Amino acid sequence: MNVLIGDIGGTKTILAVFSVEAGPRKPLAEISYPSAGYESLEAIIAKFLGEINLPVGLGCFGVAGPVVEGTAQITNLPWIINAEKIKSIFNWETVVLLNDLEAVAYAISILEAEDVFTLSAGEPVRGGNISVVAPGTGLGEAFLTFQGGRYRAHASEGSHASFAPAGKLQLGLLEFIHAQGHEHVSFERVCSGGLGIPNLYSYLKSIRYAEEPAWLTEKLAVCVDPAPIIFNAAQDASRPCELAVATLDLFVTILGAEAGNLALKVLSTGGIYLGGGISPRIINELKRPGFLESIRSKGRFRDLLTRMPVHVILNSKAGLFGAAVHGLSL
Repeated sequence: MNVLIGDIGGTKTILAVFSVEAGPRKPLAEISYPSAGYESLEAIIAKFLGEINLPVGLGCFGVAGPVVEGTAQITNLPWIINAEKIKSIFNWETVVLLNDLEAVAYAISILEAEDVFTLSAGEPVRGGNISVVAPGTGLGEAFLTFQGGRYRAHASEGSHASFAPAGKLQLGLLEFIHAQGHEHVSFERVCSGGLGIPNLYSYLKSIRYAEEPAWLTEKLAVCVDPAPIIFNAAQDASRPCELAVATLDLFVTILGAEAGNLALKVLSTGGIYLGGGISPRIINELKRPGFLESIRSKGRFRDLLTRMPVHVILNSKAGLFGAAVHGLSL
């Protein structure tokens, strides 16, 4: 039986059909749609099915938001997705919703050598728990446990836990964001593309950590999303911007600290994986000693964290493939 798999995000929705025979890395058909151009996921599914001419008997969708009792509200979209509603409309046997990071976690079991960059080989424990931290527009988290001979993924909203500053610079960052009227400051607010990078940059600029060059001021004044502009400025060797470099360095330090936090909480002896759109883009910064040091700087548990492997997921379709892994197992 063919399975309809979806990777549902605020910007785009990818739908694909997979079969047990072809496996979770080889879709029989795949189309990407602009999410905002449709009133619902059901509308996109109907359009997709009309275009591919393939039979489908069940569905599994990774969605950008928490899933509670088969229902999810998509971040940055006015969609409410309900598994039972989709099942009824299309007369399928089963429909399952996964959190998008839960879907990425399921992909880890089928990642190939070219899909991963290893920052630290460590000493992985066979069947040990695995954690996944994924900075993108937001900050996603998930983890895997080994049960019944295979890994099972678990969703988490751990990125919304309270940010724990380390050192004077980060204490100042916490106070800066508090002063903006945010009583609760989460890790996502300081470690993501949508909120984190702009907040870190504004803070460092406010304390005059370094001067903002005029060309960067002009670009930021007219952009919709400042994060890519700041990343480019930090990584442009032809005209280095100290303020942007400091922003990226602070981001990497905080990301490492939170990756270490999650690794301790779920005891990730099987490894720590970094996913999301940002991690592959900042490989050079992650390769520097400071990132692994920020993961491992946990006092008495430094040795335990040092033995945990650390990898970066390079394959941008990990969410789709992971949803296919779970969907084909139904």
